[in-house]
Amino acid sequence: MSTLATQAISTRRLDLLPLHVEHAEEMAAVLSDPALHTFIGGTPDTPQALRSRYQRMTAGSPDPAVSWLNWVIRLRDESCLTGTVQATVSPSAHGPVAEIAWVVGTPWQGRGIASEAARGLVTWLGRQPVHTVIAHIHPEHRASAAVATAAGLTPTSEWHEGEIRWHRSIRR
Repeated sequence: MSTLATQAISTRRLDLLPLHVEHAEEMAAVLSDPALHTFIGGTPDTPQALRSRYQRMTAGSPDPAVSWLNWVIRLRDESCLTGTVQATVSPSAHGPVAEIAWVVGTPWQGRGIASEAARGLVTWLGRQPVHTVIAHIHPEHRASAAVATAAGLTPTSEWHEGEIRWHRSIRR
């Protein structure tokens, strides 16, 4: 499998822009609500900590067979960043698998932004050499379950670190 690279993705209302270190300051404000960490743990990053994290993320995976793909979500009409989507694409016996995740800042939740961004990401992944898309979602996180459903994923009976594995096969 060759390494994939992020490309800008546009949906009806959103631009998914490849992540850059320069996004850290605005994203620190977007992700500053401690409630965002209810299901994932931790606390909000400072702009400096997020800048360091983004430097590591944009440098890419140390494993050449794994692609780290990260985007910020820009709400076009308001010209502001609202969250992130990401995919980690890894080889498997059945073909490349993309594990996806998303987060939208509290002020923008409930507007369908995460669902639209996740659908855009999965559509883009469907045009890449990806066989399967998965996500891991806390069983009590109804909003993330709704986003996964909107992106065409379905829950499985598999668990991973206290979360339910959701799955979608990409048909070629």
